[in-house]
Amino acid sequence: MGENPQISDKAQKIMEILDRLYPLVEIPLHHHDPYTLLVATVLSAQCTDLRVNQVAPQLFALARTPSEMVALERSRIEEIIRPCGLAPSKSKAIWGLSERLVEQHQGEVPDRFEALEALPGVGHKTASVVMSQAFGKPAFPVDTHIHRLAARWGLSSGKNVVQTERDLKNLFPQERWGTIHLQMIYFGREYCPARNHDPAHCPICSWAAGTVGDPRG
Repeated sequence: MGENPQISDKAQKIMEILDRLYPLVEIPLHHHDPYTLLVATVLSAQCTDLRVNQVAPQLFALARTPSEMVALERSRIEEIIRPCGLAPSKSKAIWGLSERLVEQHQGEVPDRFEALEALPGVGHKTASVVMSQAFGKPAFPVDTHIHRLAARWGLSSGKNVVQTERDLKNLFPQERWGTIHLQMIYFGREYCPARNHDPAHCPICSWAAGTVGDPRG
């Protein structure tokens, strides 16, 4: 996205609103360390954070390290995480990434995108969450919710999550990426849901809705 003063002003105002509404944000997925955050993030695919936070402790009670996880039968992992949905594929990913961590990374979660994305079941969004929230590295995780909000607010063309991530990184200061990502998640839940949304009463959509470069921005 090229320089656009209107978009820059819009991004600044959005950042101010998010800071006012959510001055302190907690990572919504409960975890103990980078490994448990990685597993929780895998579980969160097409599942609410609330459900993950209910289910993950049962799994971590049995296995909180990669070596402990690979000692479990995959069928046992699948049984525990079934309430999160997609249990067969998620259990395969959790067991597989744990095995890879033991075999190639001395049981430690790497803090590099390339290494994280090489793990079974770990895509760019999951890697971005771990990089940002576990290691404090510059990353702007974009899931379907962030993608939707960015398009609604006219911050991105909304063509795909790759473009949305690029646009948001260009709009907001690098040191704020991780915080703004979390603030947008909380804002979306409270004020800007996917369904039954009233833009007129939304603190951001009421003035920011429109396409990139829209004069209403």
